[in-house]
Amino acid sequence: MTLSDYGVLDRYQTRTSTPRAQFERVDPVVWGRVESPELATFDRYGYSVIDALLSPDKVAEFSTETRRLAEDPDLWLDERLIIEKKARRVRSIFEVHKLSAAVGDLVRQTRIAGLAEQILGSEVYLHQSRVNYMPGFTGAGFYWHSDFETWHAEDGMPAPRAVSLSIALTDNHPYNGSLMVMPGSHRVFVPCHGETPPDHYRDSLREQEVGVPGQDDIEKLGQAHGISQFTGAAGSALLFDSNLMHGSSNNITPFPRSNIFLVFNSVENTLGAPYAADEPRPTYIANRDFTPVR
Repeated sequence: MTLSDYGVLDRYQTRTSTPRAQFERVDPVVWGRVESPELATFDRYGYSVIDALLSPDKVAEFSTETRRLAEDPDLWLDERLIIEKKARRVRSIFEVHKLSAAVGDLVRQTRIAGLAEQILGSEVYLHQSRVNYMPGFTGAGFYWHSDFETWHAEDGMPAPRAVSLSIALTDNHPYNGSLMVMPGSHRVFVPCHGETPPDHYRDSLREQEVGVPGQDDIEKLGQAHGISQFTGAAGSALLFDSNLMHGSSNNITPFPRSNIFLVFNSVENTLGAPYAADEPRPTYIANRDFTPVR
């Protein structure tokens, strides 16, 4: 049973049986007061780049930690570890803040959670954490999507009052599958066509087919907003709006790419029943402990 079935107001209807046109976002982008100069572009573009968020020593520490997790034989039996669809390589490990004390400590640091609090204008909790691995030669990309569309449809997140922080653990080159974004697209919500299958997360975490925009929508957004790419040295980070359209291509180079991915949601925007799915996703994907991180 979804929230729509109960007659609860859904301002971002998606996963509909008939296609619906994209429309302007009805919520603010910046809910609080931006004090950090590096966040000055966030309202306009839907993202900000933070150079050298982690020092080289910290990058080395987290790289060792995430490599340890990927090589842990016990985790290969854990559903939080996601395998590439075509290659027997680790794609993602979820709930990494519980699997790694170092990542857990990182989440609570003022300079990390504080970035999200400035944008969201409230205390924040951790909606999701994971490590993404994109190995050389066989790393599969992520098709264009808005995270909020999935979090709204399948997790019951009411509004796009959440941000993602992607911290690079490897150098992001233009050619090794680095993240592409459409600046300004965060102000447009793109409804997706098609009902959510049962246990959709089991397939979508490896390759998403439901909950992605049609090519006409992508072309319209691309023409209106263009495409930028997050590149930079290991330790740099990208903070971006939950409704920003983004994606990445496959990595056929010999240079792997990996990142720590932290999603902060406002404590005033907590999850309810899914808006367009029969059951909520597991809590290791969509946390339902709304305790503030600090």
